[in-house]
Amino acid sequence: MAEKTIPLLPCVTVQPIVDFYTALGFETTYLQKSPYAYAVVERGTVELQFFGMKQYDPAESISGCYILTDDVDSLHTAFRAGLKAAYGKIPSRGLPRIGPLKDMSYGVRQFLMTDPAGNSIRVGQQISEDQAHRPAPKETFARALHLADLFVDSKEDLAGAAKVIDRALALTDERPTPTQHLRLLVLRGDIAQRLGEDALAGQLLERAAGVEMTAAERAEVRDALVRLEELRG
Repeated sequence: MAEKTIPLLPCVTVQPIVDFYTALGFETTYLQKSPYAYAVVERGTVELQFFGMKQYDPAESISGCYILTDDVDSLHTAFRAGLKAAYGKIPSRGLPRIGPLKDMSYGVRQFLMTDPAGNSIRVGQQISEDQAHRPAPKETFARALHLADLFVDSKEDLAGAAKVIDRALALTDERPTPTQHLRLLVLRGDIAQRLGEDALAGQLLERAAGVEMTAAERAEVRDALVRLEELRG
């Protein structure tokens, strides 16, 4: 026997959902507007189904699903290009939105996106045989980065991540390495921008751009440097 799991996700109306997933390269294989709204979108072997709920509030959504791929970098690039073509820019806050690529501490490289209905779609590629959560490091700044990454890109708790980073950056008796400093500043700037704190975001990102690093250190934080340029652009 062959089995397949298909997520059933809520929305208020289906047309914004269809438009969003069309921009991502999905095909609408079923669309129903009465007696109740229902839509099915497919891209390769991925199938998502959506049902309308008139009293549904996307801002309060806790629904979502995880998509596993063997080429998350290419998929992230394709999705960003499709969203930019459809919306005139790459949406990074509000609804819908797409986040950056990041290597997570539980052995996947992933990005998060949220559709117009508030459904969180996590797209990841396994990069380690060990899929268990790594314990938080004991070193101060490594621990702050570990926790903040989990808060932002797993729990989606921006305020909690901001507090963790702010505490680390405020320390005077310890100093982060250049790579740690850059990653903390970029992530905090990213959070500030997502929260609409544009002035603060600008200050943090300027500080990040001024961090001096060797070529080897820059290679180590390639993803953070890419995100820095995106946020400053």
